[in-house]
Amino acid sequence: MIVRAIIFDINGTLIDINTDEGNEQIYRSISHLLKYYGIRTSRGDVRDGYYQILKAQRRAGGEAFPEFDAVAVWREFLQTRLERSGVSLPKAKMAQLPHFLAELYRGISLNRLELYPEVREVLDELRPRYRLAVLSDAQSVWAVPEMRMVGIEQYFYPIVVSGDLGYRKPDPRIFALVLRRLHLPPDEVVFVGNDMYRDIYGARQAGLRTVFFATGQGQQAMDGVEAHYNIYRFGELRNAIRFFEEQG
Repeated sequence: MIVRAIIFDINGTLIDINTDEGNEQIYRSISHLLKYYGIRTSRGDVRDGYYQILKAQRRAGGEAFPEFDAVAVWREFLQTRLERSGVSLPKAKMAQLPHFLAELYRGISLNRLELYPEVREVLDELRPRYRLAVLSDAQSVWAVPEMRMVGIEQYFYPIVVSGDLGYRKPDPRIFALVLRRLHLPPDEVVFVGNDMYRDIYGARQAGLRTVFFATGQGQQAMDGVEAHYNIYRFGELRNAIRFFEEQG
């Protein structure tokens, strides 16, 4: 096999991340901030309203594998609470605040954000030889800054994030989109992920060679689905790529 590009999932594959969306401090802090702008709300209202809008957004999309847009969720939340409170915000503030609320939500929920061992060393070795891309079920407002925080954003092009599209893995369209942006056929591309359903099943359906990184995050097994190669340390990706290149 000729390997021209490698596509990576982010969280659970490159980045070891842990978040706690149940942390009440998230909703308390947002509630206090919004009161500063004259918006009547409470911790419970913020929490319940956020998830109600998120679920409605996913349903409205009509997708088999629906994704949400965090900034759009906060924009709708703000609009409804502003109307209820009988106040308004300047246009510039209304444009900025949903993005800031999404960042605040993520920042407070974040417990751990670090690269898995050997990630940077392996990427440094791969980048001169292969095109490297990212395909993640995530939000751009979170994923791109987090890649920047751990120092790996510059390794990848394209960076495709499901929150920008309204659908997520294993939808075949999302894999096809990355391949189009790479201008490569699937039989010249390897996909590396940590979820047997969304990553490995999805990538195999799209015709890519697959590497399963068993980090313990994501779905670890699926009936009838196997990766072409399994690794248990990120450094073993070197052996996986060599294995594919030695195949006829």
